[in-house]
Amino acid sequence: MKPVAFAWERPDSLAALLARLAEAPGNVKLIAGGQSLGPMLNLRLVEPDLILDITGVPELRAVRVESDTLVLGACVTHADIEDGRVRDLTRGALRRVAAAIAYRPVRNRGTVGGSLVHADPAADWVSALTALGAEVEIAGPDGCRTLPVERFVTGPLTVALGRAEILVAVRVPALPAGAAWGYVKHCAKIGEFAHAIGAVRLEPGQGRGRAVIGAVEGPPVLLADARPLFGGRIGADFADRFDPAAADAALRAAGMTDAVERHVHVTVLARAVAQAAKPVPLNLPEAA
Repeated sequence: MKPVAFAWERPDSLAALLARLAEAPGNVKLIAGGQSLGPMLNLRLVEPDLILDITGVPELRAVRVESDTLVLGACVTHADIEDGRVRDLTRGALRRVAAAIAYRPVRNRGTVGGSLVHADPAADWVSALTALGAEVEIAGPDGCRTLPVERFVTGPLTVALGRAEILVAVRVPALPAGAAWGYVKHCAKIGEFAHAIGAVRLEPGQGRGRAVIGAVEGPPVLLADARPLFGGRIGADFADRFDPAAADAALRAAGMTDAVERHVHVTVLARAVAQAAKPVPLNLPEAA
């Protein structure tokens, strides 16, 4: 199949984009990399009257560092991160996630913002950025606001964007010295969407951490306080203290009734914990 007919415009500034989005009648879609929207157009799962190409908006490609926070414009691509064209304050965590997304052609065009707005439960950034404690910057007719990723992604393919609002940037906090990061996903074959995702961001020195179980039917299962997974304490021996029964209980509380499905997700989370204890070398060129 092919898409229905639609109009196409390419605003050249954030102000022009917001103004056009606010005034445009009918069904309007935004496109950046098009890795999700393109197939949906061809299958006629969406039939927009107007598509606004946001790749001409320089503000959406901007990258900056604010104190201990990395701010990534919504149109930064996975490959930009993988290749070190942007700074990574997470000591390689972002680059490791980016390098494992689908295939290189997808990473060349797919964007961080587009992945979050599409909100596929199996998408890497949905789970990884939740675990990292990232936030999103949203702009609209009433001004700008900020939301944690876990409040932005409200369900499968559903996000907290109001009328004429757009995701402008993602704010990723630095991974401090001594912090541990683990991210593991299970796929039937390379490049396929994940069937299970486990991610942990642990700070043994401070006794705190976050854990995420992703690729579930709804938003990722977030344990903003991961201590129950480790017998109530996150210390240097966190890998030995991981309690699979606590992770299974969290999934049951989230509504996952299938025991085999829970077992797969708990196993993947356990591997993420083990990876955090013994980090995998990045083996990617350093950023200039």
